[in-house]
Amino acid sequence: MAVSRPVRAVAVLAAGALTWVLAAAPAVADDIRDQQWPLQAYEASTKVWPVSEGEGVTVAVLDTGVLADHQDLTGQVLPGADFTGENTNGQRDAVGHGTAMASLIAGHGHADLAGVMGLAPKARILPVRIGLRDADTVVAGPELRFAEALRYAVDRGAKVVNMSFAAALRTDRDARSAVQYALSHDVVLVAGSGNLGAEVAYPAAFPGVVAVGAIDRKGNIWEKSDRGPEVSVVAPGVEIRDAGSKSPTDYRYATGTSDATAYVSAIAALVRAKYPSLSAGQVIRRMITSAAAPPDGSVTPNERYGYGIASPSKSLAANPAVDDGPRDNPLLARVESQGAPESVAASAVPVVGAAGGTPGWLYVAGGVVAALVVAGVGFLVRKGRQAPGAH
Repeated sequence: MAVSRPVRAVAVLAAGALTWVLAAAPAVADDIRDQQWPLQAYEASTKVWPVSEGEGVTVAVLDTGVLADHQDLTGQVLPGADFTGENTNGQRDAVGHGTAMASLIAGHGHADLAGVMGLAPKARILPVRIGLRDADTVVAGPELRFAEALRYAVDRGAKVVNMSFAAALRTDRDARSAVQYALSHDVVLVAGSGNLGAEVAYPAAFPGVVAVGAIDRKGNIWEKSDRGPEVSVVAPGVEIRDAGSKSPTDYRYATGTSDATAYVSAIAALVRAKYPSLSAGQVIRRMITSAAAPPDGSVTPNERYGYGIASPSKSLAANPAVDDGPRDNPLLARVESQGAPESVAASAVPVVGAAGGTPGWLYVAGGVVAALVVAGVGFLVRKGRQAPGAH
């Protein structure tokens, strides 16, 4: 994809991957499994899956659809929806992007240690197909039908929503309302920061959304991973091996924040399965407070790593300080660096099942006030960046 810095006026796919501490792969695994370095880095078979495999949790994948017949996804993909006008139930994928994301989240492999294994292999995938065509064709915000798709995912019981794309949603009232709807229904929203090496894209930049950057095998930030104060955590996003959609046996490689987003969505599913009584806010707190330190020794949170490298094993470990603490979403306090448009008023986001702690609506109100200040100061700067661009 072409890389440019102008304001995002279109929706595009964001591919991703990671690798930083690599253990030896099992000798009996096939080539595909050997190439899944994030599973080795996370020590999934010994430190993650004995604790949680994501069972009972539905993860919605808002994307290009999911090939339900792929050999590594059979039985994992629920009937979903297609907001492109085609009647596919979300279970077809002409592009391959959505299938790849689903495989990293809930792939179960096949045969004896063959194929792609997701980080949460017993989670279920709800495919929600939206107006994303391919990695190079740009799509305007309205054609995406993001708000309808997100509300559908929430109403169908998704507890985690994976959004591996960037779109022109900053000034979209319906999009903001849908995000607030999802947050008020105790859903963990996870989105890719974007692949331009510029400001964090939307929907990742919306307050309350977990914005994910990409790292390589050594834990270094991928050079095109978007940066900014909205970045929450980073995860594997370089040279990622995942499932494709050309056939039930298709595989591919990808690099970008999309794959990193899928891994963080999987971590959220693992936590929600292990600790079903926790609120979405507490799940997010577990992920950000347990994130591993950057290899460069930089102080976190920062605009490149956020709170650090998302860790499934540490997110699943005992954490009474979080579990007995506030239930609201800590990312609602986050101010949008590009400025929340004055014309878009944020409504209160109630905290589902809150028992103490700061009310979520206070975070939203504070964020809106601060965002208006940012919007006023940065208006002239942003005005000069209005040429459309894609990543």
